[in-house]
Amino acid sequence: MDINRSVFNRLYDDLDVKKSTILVGPRQVGKTYLLRKLAKKAQDLGKSVTFFDLEQPSELAQFNKSEQEILKLLRQAGQVIFIDEFHYLENASKLIKALYDHGDPIKIYASGSSALEIHKHLKESLAGRKFIYQILPCNLSEISQVIQDLPFDYICTYGGLPGTVQEESPDRKKQLLSEILQAYILKDIKALIREENLRAFNHLMYLLAQSQGSLVSVDNLSNEVGMTSKTINSYLEILLLTYVNFPVYSYSRNLGNELKKSKKFYLYDLGIRNALLKNFSSLNQRQDSGTVVETFVFHELQHYLSPETEIRFWRLKTGEEVDFLWIRNQKPYPIEVKLNWDLNKIPQGLVAYLNRYPDTQHAFVVSQHSGQNIEFNKTIISYLSFEDAHKIPKLTVY
Repeated sequence: MDINRSVFNRLYDDLDVKKSTILVGPRQVGKTYLLRKLAKKAQDLGKSVTFFDLEQPSELAQFNKSEQEILKLLRQAGQVIFIDEFHYLENASKLIKALYDHGDPIKIYASGSSALEIHKHLKESLAGRKFIYQILPCNLSEISQVIQDLPFDYICTYGGLPGTVQEESPDRKKQLLSEILQAYILKDIKALIREENLRAFNHLMYLLAQSQGSLVSVDNLSNEVGMTSKTINSYLEILLLTYVNFPVYSYSRNLGNELKKSKKFYLYDLGIRNALLKNFSSLNQRQDSGTVVETFVFHELQHYLSPETEIRFWRLKTGEEVDFLWIRNQKPYPIEVKLNWDLNKIPQGLVAYLNRYPDTQHAFVVSQHSGQNIEFNKTIISYLSFEDAHKIPKLTVY
């Protein structure tokens, strides 16, 4: 069964916009599926369409020509051109820029899995000529279209990669996640680091999975992996630029006792994390269940990031902390995530935050059950279930 992705309508609305539309994200999040669906829609509207899949050697070979010959090929390809994995095309952005600057009536959709290759020239040669969309694994509402039986539990075990949903066998789902992980190492990473360092890179990914949601020190990672801090930082940059691991930075208004330069990391998918840890146990059988549900909420919030929003966390040197701050137009809204929680109580970390920031308008506690709003001083505290975590961005629009 197909999954109707929430991002599709925004991509479709770009069809008549001259700027190129570029989909980025890790492998198997559905970029090719979205391009194919857009191509079908464009054809249904009577537009001439050509689809190039540059992971196919025969199609990539068509571009083994001079720039002028490639431009001629693209100009004759139709009104709407789709280029899957376009970073395999040398000087791709220069070619796209030439089409637009010449005034050719062509709409280009493209996808790529590595910002290392994409952004090093996109920022300059396609400035003002592109829209970039980061494609994430499916969120809970998207998975619920296919998995009606406990979709929250499903995501906590197998994550949100669309391909796993199509597999009925749990063993096949686990095998597929392991294969996706290996493809990332062998295809994306092997070309970026020395082969003798692949084992260290694997070890780093395991440590990040293990320490997910906790404060992470690069020096500690360096000691554990046996590589220099400079190398660890370069590996973390690779993980970020291949959309696999995301840092979350601490929040501070420069008040005393607040951590100012700390960060936590979250891998892009819970199924991939479970594959790294080799642990697909159900939520009630895991020692790291708190980390799992915290990561789930982070992933749900990620789908609503926009130019005026960001996600941070807050922590005092004495240990009190708030899991996330959803920041909109520089206004922070604290979010505490608890696996089980008494809906009549306020978490200690949230109390500490609200005492330091009494001007906070709205705060949230996310756990297994929803409850009534309560007021602490002048702050509204909403108690939401995990299934309702996606409502937080809409509830912070004032």
